[in-house]
Amino acid sequence: MIVPEHNIVDTHTHICDPVFDADRSEVLKKAAAAGVGGIIALGEDLADARRNIALADEHPMICPAAGLYPTILDLDQAEQMQSFIRQERAKLVAIGEVGLDFWVVKEAPQKELQKEILKGFISLSRELDLPLNIHSRSAGRHAVSLLLEYGATRVQMHAFDGKASAALPAVEAGFFFSIPPSVIRSRQKQKLVKHLPLSCLLVETDSPGLGPDPKKRNEPANITISINAIAELKKISEGEVIQTVVENTQRLYGNLVITPP
Repeated sequence: MIVPEHNIVDTHTHICDPVFDADRSEVLKKAAAAGVGGIIALGEDLADARRNIALADEHPMICPAAGLYPTILDLDQAEQMQSFIRQERAKLVAIGEVGLDFWVVKEAPQKELQKEILKGFISLSRELDLPLNIHSRSAGRHAVSLLLEYGATRVQMHAFDGKASAALPAVEAGFFFSIPPSVIRSRQKQKLVKHLPLSCLLVETDSPGLGPDPKKRNEPANITISINAIAELKKISEGEVIQTVVENTQRLYGNLVITPP
């Protein structure tokens, strides 16, 4: 179970990023002091996936995930990642990050390849009963449509950059949407928070990206900025946000067993 003093889960980070190599332990202690109990560590390739599992052995508050970043348009790498996830299923809490990225990938044949790779991860998610942690930059409506079409059920839409109207079919299907600290400087994210029900919201930092200041390294401790912003935008207390977000996280990921640093 998640202990009360350390109950908030940062549901999308890249804590394996080399920018944390010099002070990762201190970053985690700072996060714990801010009330963060768990950190879901996302990967972009096999090296990240292996690193996340190794880091989880060193730091029990890290919950490892494995995925292939959607701009890696390589079926062989996708198959290798699927095999790795099957092999390491017991150690992983999610498949991610995976998804669609039409900001970078603009040509139709490459978009179709990207969709084929995502379909494989959707199928794997259903086979292994692992949540999907989804990247959908400039492709929100397309990603939601594909996830629904191929029967995805346990889904987190990370840093969704589409309109609330594009998110509603996913909300109705029981998907979750995670809000990063960059919400304080993004009118799109603010509108999303206002229009989506609290019952589908999670919090994330996407560390080291999507922080309150785009020029500075983001850290999991900044999850409090997301919580404060949601409370302000929803006109409710921070306590209500924390309670609901923790419940939402447990609904998607189960009772993560977390040991603070």
